[in-house]
Formats: sequence, C-alpha cells, structure tokens
Amino acid sequence: MRTMHNFSVFILTNGRADNVITYKTLKNSDYTGNIRLLVDDEDKQLEKYKKNYKDEVIVFNKQEAIDMTDSMDNFKKRNSVVYARNIVYKKAKEKGFKYILVLDDDYSFFGNCFNSKREYITSGTTIRKLDRYIKAMLDFFINSKLDCLAMAQGGDFIGGSSSGVAKKYLNNQYSRKAMNAFFFDVDNPLYFKGRINEDVNMYIKEGSTGKKILTFGRIRLEQKQTQSNQGGLTDIYLDLGTFVKSFYSIMINPSCVKLTKMGVVSPRIHHKIIWRNAVPQIIDERYKKR
Repeated sequence: MRTMHNFSVFILTNGRADNVITYKTLKNSDYTGNIRLLVDDEDKQLEKYKKNYKDEVIVFNKQEAIDMTDSMDNFKKRNSVVYARNIVYKKAKEKGFKYILVLDDDYSFFGNCFNSKREYITSGTTIRKLDRYIKAMLDFFINSKLDCLAMAQGGDFIGGSSSGVAKKYLNNQYSRKAMNAFFFDVDNPLYFKGRINEDVNMYIKEGSTGKKILTFGRIRLEQKQTQSNQGGLTDIYLDLGTFVKSFYSIMINPSCVKLTKMGVVSPRIHHKIIWRNAVPQIIDERYKKR
C-alpha cells in the first residue's frame, strides 16, 4: 500500500487491551496498512495496550479531549468515545497522517453486500484483500471531495435487497448518514457532540450545514452488540438506556429528529430522522426563476 503512506486506520478503544476485535478482523481480512490504537491516559489497561501493540498505540490526554468537547449534559462521568472522536484529528496529524479511517474496536466482520454485477448477495460475502477496498474507498473520498465517507452496517440491510441502503446503492445513490466507520481528512475535521449517539449527532448537525457525508452501500461491517461486550461503551449504554441516547440527537436538531419505536418482537425506543428537514437539498432546475 505504498500509495497510502499518509493514511492510517485509527481504532478507538478503551478497556479492551486483550480483546481489540477490530484489529484481529483487519489482519484476518489481509489488511497490511498502517493501524494505530487511540487510547486515553486514564485507561486502566494502558500499559497492557502498550505491551500488546507497542508503537501502534497512541495515547491522548483525556482532559484535553473533554475540554474541547460538548458532551451536552452535566453528568460527572468521563467514559465516552466522543472525546477520542474529536481529538483523533490532532493525534493523527502529529504522526504525519493526512487521511484516516476511524473505527470502533468491536468489528467482527467486513463483507460485501453486492457482487461485481451489482447483485445482492448473502453468501460468500467475506472480504479478503481488504487493502483494495479501503484504497478504493479512500480514492472515492478524495476525488469526490467528500467531508466524510462511511461503511454501511449490518442493520442497514434489514429487508435485504429491499432495504433503503441497498435500494440506494442499486440506483447509484448514497445514504446521507454515517456511522461507525469514517474516512476523514485531518485538515477538514467534523466534530462530534453528545456523550452517546455522537455519530448520529455529527451527521445531522454537520449535514445540516451542507457538509457532504455519505454511506457507501456495497460494504458492510458487523460489530458485537454494545451491551454484551465488556468494556468500551457498554457501561454507559446500560446506565442511560436508549431513551436518553436518542434524546441527545433530538437536542442537536429538534426540527428533524423525533422518538419512535424500532423492532417488532421486542420494540425499543429509537430516533427517527426526517431527512427532508435535515440536510440541504438540490432544487430541480425547472423551478429556477426566469
């Protein structure tokens, strides 16, 4: 990956020094490029991270990251990934990287949702030679002058080829959301707010100002269920629940976010975005004043 000398994957991780699933998945997918693990200086497993990953560990000052972040609450808790999300640009730039792919630490799978004929597939989906995919997405990100490019998630494809993300991909369109896996230019940072739901908060806040944020629908990732994987954000999700989680996004932009129920067998509260109110839209030229 000689053409990607100024690029690195950054894994944001906390309390999982012996179980950084994403690192293993990247290696098992034949990724050979740069990887850095971003760990805060208050992590009780910091020394174990350094022992396990040596020079790939980058440590950030948590208080500095907290001071630059609006957590949107007055809780005393200091455990949130939002702080790492905002300081990652600075730490990446210090190490000489221009472009980054920011990942969480619990991804167990990277896969194709479509084959080369744009046919929706459900078998033989596991990605090998992940280098090629990442380079292709990075090239697309740079050449399209995007502000953020994301991979899709498994949940985006509920409904298979009839799911919203799949339909958009088949019609050469892209979802305006961006969650979990983000390509960024460190000189063009997008900022995150809110202790949780910070990825949703980012794309509706930054998207409302005209930032070009897209999800690429061919590739998906899978991650461990948040509340079943020890470490990371598990404690805060169990503590606050999905009602509070969704309300952060309502506070960010109440004109386009509301509460709804998600699921059939065991429905839970979730946010719903009204996209016509969320982001600028191009008006058809037929409405142009003459």
